[in-house]
This record gives sequence, structure tokens and C-alpha cells, in this order.
Amino acid sequence: MNTKNIGFVLIIIGAIMMFYTGFNYVTTEKVIDIGPVEINKQQSHPVQWSPILGVVLIIGGVVLIVKDKK
Repeated sequence: MNTKNIGFVLIIIGAIMMFYTGFNYVTTEKVIDIGPVEINKQQSHPVQWSPILGVVLIIGGVVLIVKDKK
């Protein structure tokens, strides 16, 4: 894989990271289990990142593409 392809991939990932600054995933934990009675708790876990990281990836991708042309 040459640096031009890696640059394009970085630009695409950076653009996605700029527009979607995070996501949530949910886990289910068993709190109480007494015979037939079961109580579960759903807990949300947010994963966030800064849009600046997307800008840095885009700039890095552009640098790799320009460097490959030389």
C-alpha cells in the first residue's frame, strides 16, 4: 500500500471523525438474581473525541498525498 492510498484513507477517516464526534454503546448488568426475579441495569458508555483530531488526520492525509507526488 503506497503513501497516496494511506493519505486518502486518513482524509476519509478524518472527515468522518469531524462530523461524528462520538458514539454510545450500552451494556446490561445483572443487579439482582433471586430465583425467578431478575433485575437488570442498562448502562450507557459514551465514547467521545475532539473534532480537532479529525482535522489533524485530514492534514496528515494531505501531507502524505503531496509527499507522494514529489
